[in-house]
Amino acid sequence: MKKVITVIGARPQFIKAAAVSRRFLESTQLAEVLVHTGQHYDANMSDVFFDELGIPKPAHNLGIAGGGHGEMTGRMLEALEGVLLAEKPDVVMVYGDTNSTLAAALAASKLHIKVAHVEAGLRSFNRTMPEEINRVLTDHCSDLLFTPTETGTSHLRAEGIASAKIHQVGDVMFDAALHFGVRAKELGIGPAKFGLREGTYVLATVHRQENTDHVDRLTAVLGGLQKVAETIPVLLPLHPRTKSRIEAAGLHHLTEGLTLVEPLGYLEMVAVERHAAVIATDSGGVQKEAFFYEVPCVTLRDETEWTELVSSGWNRIVPPVSADTVADAILGANGTTGDPIRPYGDGTASQQILSILETLDG
Repeated sequence: MKKVITVIGARPQFIKAAAVSRRFLESTQLAEVLVHTGQHYDANMSDVFFDELGIPKPAHNLGIAGGGHGEMTGRMLEALEGVLLAEKPDVVMVYGDTNSTLAAALAASKLHIKVAHVEAGLRSFNRTMPEEINRVLTDHCSDLLFTPTETGTSHLRAEGIASAKIHQVGDVMFDAALHFGVRAKELGIGPAKFGLREGTYVLATVHRQENTDHVDRLTAVLGGLQKVAETIPVLLPLHPRTKSRIEAAGLHHLTEGLTLVEPLGYLEMVAVERHAAVIATDSGGVQKEAFFYEVPCVTLRDETEWTELVSSGWNRIVPPVSADTVADAILGANGTTGDPIRPYGDGTASQQILSILETLDG
């Protein structure tokens, strides 16, 4: 039986791994060993996800969080090398574009262990984003590249990656959305918990460094949300980084009038996404989830990896240059829809990934 080590460390990776890990449990040819780097260490950002999503308890929890990008990645690289030497896996599987992703890919490739990258080929073409550096380097040291879209596949081909390594399987987040959307509905989870009615509020998420670490951009985002809240309620689950930056910059006054809550578990997040009138976010994953649930989205960034959602009208890119710009975009998106597209496969990405891993030589 082949051994696959799956390395995860951040909230979006837990969601993606949940979809694929269910398939590992059904396989008679593959055994999965989960390693949690600890990158998201807050219980609300980590523990609850394992409980809700039914992810097996990690065999290794490295407890590495905090510090600069170089420090965090270096500590992870050292620790993961030790795990890989002890476990001797056939394949190391990584997800997305975090420091955990890059550290695991580097550790495995230097030990001549095959690397499988789920959600390969994404490009924002903004090298100032740490995520862009992580995803490009991970793709170029991976042996199996599982792309979610034709756009992702074309990016890899343009960079000279051999076609034999590329497998366009669809998006595992679509698999997860189909499964957990039904589960959230069955459990009756909804926005009423926060005093909100279905279809009558804006859901906002803000966590990216490019927004949180620049006071002018964070001011524009919060000020815009505050203006929106004068017309329609705004629900803002507050990421730990965003909370600390608001405190450091003294921007508490810009959160007045917003419905602030702690980070949500995945099922709660799915429920409030499904029933929002508009979603405003700087998250890559939330952009897609908005589309999965047919909710118009405003992306508070200068670019997006999910360009097909912009060209089809489901998403609009709005750099947060002023509060008025942000507010006008969010209010203008209310009630809009996009074209009927299906760019993320048919909900079987996880099964396809397992089938390819099962036939992998050596």
